[in-house]
Amino acid sequence: MYTQEDVPRDVLGRGPDSGVRWFGLWDGYFAVSYLVTVVLLFTSDEDQAHRAFAIGALTLIVPWYAGLGRRPMIRRTHGRRNFVFAAGLFLLFAFAGTLDLGGSFALFAVVPMLMMSLPMPPAIVLVVLANLWPVTVVWLRGGAFDPHILSVLPISLLGTALSVLLGVWITRVVQQSSERAALIDELRRSREREAHLSHQAGISAERERLAREIHDTLAQSLTSIISLVQAAESEIAVNPERARSRLGLAGRVARDSLDEARGFVSKLTPPALRESSLMQAVRRQGDLLMEETGLTVRCTTRGEEQPLPMAVSVVLLRSAQEAFANVRKHAGEARRVDVTVTYAPEAVRLVVRDDGVGFDARAWRDAPPAAGPENGGNGARGGFGLRGMRARVREIGGMVEVDSGPGAGTTIEMTVPLGPLGEEPGDE
Repeated sequence: MYTQEDVPRDVLGRGPDSGVRWFGLWDGYFAVSYLVTVVLLFTSDEDQAHRAFAIGALTLIVPWYAGLGRRPMIRRTHGRRNFVFAAGLFLLFAFAGTLDLGGSFALFAVVPMLMMSLPMPPAIVLVVLANLWPVTVVWLRGGAFDPHILSVLPISLLGTALSVLLGVWITRVVQQSSERAALIDELRRSREREAHLSHQAGISAERERLAREIHDTLAQSLTSIISLVQAAESEIAVNPERARSRLGLAGRVARDSLDEARGFVSKLTPPALRESSLMQAVRRQGDLLMEETGLTVRCTTRGEEQPLPMAVSVVLLRSAQEAFANVRKHAGEARRVDVTVTYAPEAVRLVVRDDGVGFDARAWRDAPPAAGPENGGNGARGGFGLRGMRARVREIGGMVEVDSGPGAGTTIEMTVPLGPLGEEPGDE
């Protein structure tokens, strides 16, 4: 994965320190070119004064480059400063070459400087003039046609061609580096955005998980405890034994709720499934519903019972708890609840059917995902509980069907596909 340090930030106009490190290669090249040219001047046959002034002109190029030209080259900026630097560089080179033709060797440093500091058209013009300058000097010194021009001209023309090609190559390489740096920078920003979105999605998913767990466990248990306590208060004077029984049941529900809270906070297996099968856990929930409401709850199994992946068992148990919670809320009308768990080689099906007042299931199916009691049908029966149930089952590749109508009871059917033995749903 690319990091921020991988981006050539000097090319993008940021991070001058990294630009200095990258440009150090050019600094070394310019230094070598200067030293070689000075050595050639020291060994030339020109007048000593001419050599001294030529070396002085070339030496002035060093601070001129360091103070004025280097920064624009690093940052790849173009402006008035670039043209001032290029003009001064050309004049100093021309002055040194006029005094001593050995100074023409500085073309190896002058040409890259011109190409990197100017846009392509003016750079090529100055490069051609710089390469023709030695020929011009020879011609001016000879007055009329000088045979030396024939020996210098081919070299100058070849140097001009090579200089232009070198400049085009340098410009192309820098352009490609800039484009590559921009792509890397965009990739870095995209990865940062992706990481941020993934973080936000993780937070949202965890909030949704906690909301479902709280709704399916703590909220329902608290509702049961409140109902049991209220029933005990109403019976404590006339039937103390019955009241104590209800209070004892409330205490047991509270202890189970505490275990559930500890489990979903740490994402552990629900206590009801730790030492029992799905059918046994559902049957215990049905017995608890009978004790709380007096309803008739019948749990049956079809097919050969088999061990299920924990994810499937947890989702179906939570779905059964939600269905029982809905029954509690209209226990005055319901008299019977039938629970059926059907095992098949490819899938497991849980069906919870009650004979209560029912609700408009079509309105619930047509409601938007955020629908609440005010627009989802009959309170919790069309609100968060069923939506949470549907979301849970869909997460493991299953589906939920709700069949209900006013006065016709409610049937909730959950079907979850099963993979190979021991394979969690959704594994590839």
